[in-house]
Amino acid sequence: MLATGDSWDQGSVNRIVRDKPASGSGSKAHVPRLDPALAMTILNSMEQGVLLWSADAACMMHNDRVFAVLELGPEALYPGLSRAEFLRAAIRRGELTGARVAEVETRFASGLPFEFDRTLPSGRIVSTNARPLSGGGHVVTFTDVSQARRAADDLADAKARAEAAEQKARTMLAQEQAWRQEARLLAELDEWLQSCQSLAELFEIVVSFISRLLPGSAGELYLYSNSRDVLDGSCAWGNMPLQDHIAPDSCWALRRGRPYQFDTRRVAFPCPHLPDPPAAPAPDRYLCLPIVAHGDTVGLLHVRFDPEAGDDILDHARVLAVQCGEHISLAIANVKLRNELHDQSTRDPLTGLFNRRYFLEALRSELATARRRNGSFGLLSLDADRFKAFNDNHGHDAGDMVLRSVAECLFEQCGDSGVPCRYGGEEFAVLLPGATLEQSKRLAESLRAKIEERQVRYGTGILPRITVSVGVAAYPDHANLPQELLHVADRALYRAKDAGRNCVHIAGRRGGG
Repeated sequence: MLATGDSWDQGSVNRIVRDKPASGSGSKAHVPRLDPALAMTILNSMEQGVLLWSADAACMMHNDRVFAVLELGPEALYPGLSRAEFLRAAIRRGELTGARVAEVETRFASGLPFEFDRTLPSGRIVSTNARPLSGGGHVVTFTDVSQARRAADDLADAKARAEAAEQKARTMLAQEQAWRQEARLLAELDEWLQSCQSLAELFEIVVSFISRLLPGSAGELYLYSNSRDVLDGSCAWGNMPLQDHIAPDSCWALRRGRPYQFDTRRVAFPCPHLPDPPAAPAPDRYLCLPIVAHGDTVGLLHVRFDPEAGDDILDHARVLAVQCGEHISLAIANVKLRNELHDQSTRDPLTGLFNRRYFLEALRSELATARRRNGSFGLLSLDADRFKAFNDNHGHDAGDMVLRSVAECLFEQCGDSGVPCRYGGEEFAVLLPGATLEQSKRLAESLRAKIEERQVRYGTGILPRITVSVGVAAYPDHANLPQELLHVADRALYRAKDAGRNCVHIAGRRGGG
């Protein structure tokens, strides 16, 4: 080692400190020679270890700090030591690998500055920085950067943790916002469903909200028919083909009485109610939910999920679908109950026709509409001929059969376009919105003929032929007030009876008979 100047000569100093040209003239000014001892003192005062390699890769000099920085003993570095041996010793100590040494030698040969880190056996990190000299050789500095690297690593870890925490917070915020949006939509769905006046309105609301609550999904809603032997297709969303009917035993969910989740990645069996391809591609995953209201299964909700969605999204979508099913179940039960109560208050229990109260309300409403639109409508007043004879000769049950038979004919002939009503006893009335007097007359004659053709079986026999007498009136031809119009139609009915029954009579013009 060159620590005291024993091997230091003026040539070595000259290679480090050279003459500098004086300012101004081109002559060279004399530069004081650097004292070797002073130079060594300066090098030893440095925080880094310093090592000078000659052009032929031998150690020319070093300072004392290099031993502390590289954790070396005095025998490990001395003037004349070859760089190759110095690097092989580093491999033996585990500081460098053979591949790294080969790379270092290549970098020395390139004549360009370079640097790299080495990890000492103690775990300390030393940055090695090599710079070429103009006369050949390299000066190398060794700097303990362990604390700086640890600080950088700690800073990077802290930054990564902060970024992870920020990302987690953003994710949680996004989830919270999504949950709030879903909760808001579910609350809106419930509010709209509870406001439904009919199943048609309910189906429209279901399609609108499920498309928003379960984006990318498709599905159908089926409800049991009154006979309970099939489920009728009610509504569909997501370009899903809606079937008119499905059998109750064609769905595993209805068979098992609980939700059924189909997934091709596990043991599962497709429901027979799925349409055959190519009507609709067979789904990989779907959910069937029985619609249960007050302990009674009223329908089925079938949901196909987005095939591109991940498992976590699908799991959440299934939970949301179940919640939608619960809301829909309760709403269907409420609408059906409301319809039943409405029917009880507006329908005649024997015939199923509208009752007198509903008919009068419908008549007033149609009169207001006709006045506003300058339109017309017809009114028929019917009476079963000799009805008392059916009761006296065959019993009241036979009389009820006669009334129901007349009601069935009224439903068949004008249930879609008119408002048929059992006005009381054997008396019936039909409101014909938008009909003219002539149209009303033709319908009355058709009704009379259809009723006369009917045969009513009672017990083991057939009841005598049923006939009706019909009076016809119309707005604005005969009256401008509801009660007045009813009175005119009744008078026409009496004229039909007086004419021999089983006929149609048109009311006379205002002021006439």
